[in-house]
Amino acid sequence: MSRLLKRNRFLIFRRIVQLFFPILFVGSNIYGWKILEGNYSAAYVFGSFYLADPFAVLQMLVAGFTLNFDLILGAIIILLVYGLLFGRSFCSWVCPINIVTDFALFVRRKTNMNRYDEKMPFKRSLRYWILVLSIVVSLFSGVAAFEFVSPVSMLHRGLVFGFGFGIAAVVMVFLFDVFMLKNGWCGYICPLGAFYSVISKYSLIKVNHTKSKCSMCGNCFAVCPERQVLSIIDKQSGSIPNSECTNCGRCIEVCEDDALHFGKYSKLK
Repeated sequence: MSRLLKRNRFLIFRRIVQLFFPILFVGSNIYGWKILEGNYSAAYVFGSFYLADPFAVLQMLVAGFTLNFDLILGAIIILLVYGLLFGRSFCSWVCPINIVTDFALFVRRKTNMNRYDEKMPFKRSLRYWILVLSIVVSLFSGVAAFEFVSPVSMLHRGLVFGFGFGIAAVVMVFLFDVFMLKNGWCGYICPLGAFYSVISKYSLIKVNHTKSKCSMCGNCFAVCPERQVLSIIDKQSGSIPNSECTNCGRCIEVCEDDALHFGKYSKLK
């Protein structure tokens, strides 16, 4: 049991965190809790201050919305937290859609569907083009383009007001990842993940690799949703330099050599 927990310690903690926030949001609407009111785009915390998704605020600003200073400050706080400290960890530690996409990946592995993914039909740069498109559409349409169709927003509305389009969006993401493209939504489509990749290039907390301990067993490549970030494995020691790493910790959990660990940013050598 202890070995099972060790191999899944971050996964278990991530699931707790990912379920914790929806419970607080739903509790604020149903029971009047004052802990976390609002949604993933903008939340009022303890009835005292705002925290906001900087990508959502950026879309609203270019769309011509007039935003109060507290909301903009809340977006700046989140921008600094992820950009300077935790990197792209929102995608694997906070976003509830990650539960859906991880389950889709589990289904693919159990049904041996991953064998069809030797050659991907899309490049991961697609999500950056969608990021730019979201901002451009917001500018010319006068609405926050991605927020209007975001599965995260739809899921939140479904939890609070009853599932309709919310459950449809979740099912579509799940089916897309299972039958169309491995890690398709998070790895190739989602502009929110692309945004956090852009801002977290120099974040402090990284997955670090020790070359001398690595036996190149390949366990990390088998579980990583962004395999391209592991290019330094068995080649260099230091921090994973690619900001597309979500800091999910799965590679650390399955590494039998203890060659991977969380730590502060370290130069490659």
